[in-house]
Amino acid sequence: MTITERRLPHWDIAGARQFVTFRLHGSLPANRVFPPARMTSGRVFIAMDRILDKAADGPVYLSRPEIAEMVIQSLRTGETRFRRYQLHSYVVMPNHVHLLVTPHVPARDWLRSLKGFTGHQGNRILGITGVPFWQDESFDRTIRNDDEFARVRHYIEWTPVKAGLATLPEEYRWSSFAPGGSPAAGPKA
Repeated sequence: MTITERRLPHWDIAGARQFVTFRLHGSLPANRVFPPARMTSGRVFIAMDRILDKAADGPVYLSRPEIAEMVIQSLRTGETRFRRYQLHSYVVMPNHVHLLVTPHVPARDWLRSLKGFTGHQGNRILGITGVPFWQDESFDRTIRNDDEFARVRHYIEWTPVKAGLATLPEEYRWSSFAPGGSPAAGPKA
C-alpha cells in the first residue's frame, strides 16, 4: 500500500476495490470555492460532481462519440488485455469518468497508463497539441464493504439520469449499465 497526497490523499492499494473519478482539464470553473473547514472530502466530491454533471463550464470532449468510445475501449483493454484491474462499473460523462474497479497493480501504473493513452488519443482526435487533456489529479476512494460497493455502483449507473442525459440508466450509451456496456455483460439486476 502506498499513500500519496497532492491536493487529496490517495490510498494506492492493489486488490482493494476503488471508486475513481477523473475529469477533463479545465472542466471546473476557476472561481469555485469549497471551504475545507466546513466540508469533508466527501462533501467536496459531491459538490464538485454536481458542477461537473451540469457541464456548464469548460470542455465537454467526452460527449463526442468517437472520444467516448475510445475511452470505453481503453477501459476494457486495461481489464481484458493488460489485466490491470477488474472493471465493475463505469460511466463516461461529457467531462468526467466514474469507475468502480479492483486494481491488480498500483494506480500509478494502471491509471497513469489509462489517462496517458486516452489523453494522447483524445487530443489527436481533436487535433490539439501541447494542451493537457485530463486534469492531473483524480479522486479515489477505497470501498470498505459490499453495501458501499452497491451504493457506489448505483451512483455511477444513475449519474446520467441525475444529470438529465437519460431517463433510465440503460438508455445512456456510455455506461456499463447500457446493453453490452460491461465486459461482464449489460444491465445488472
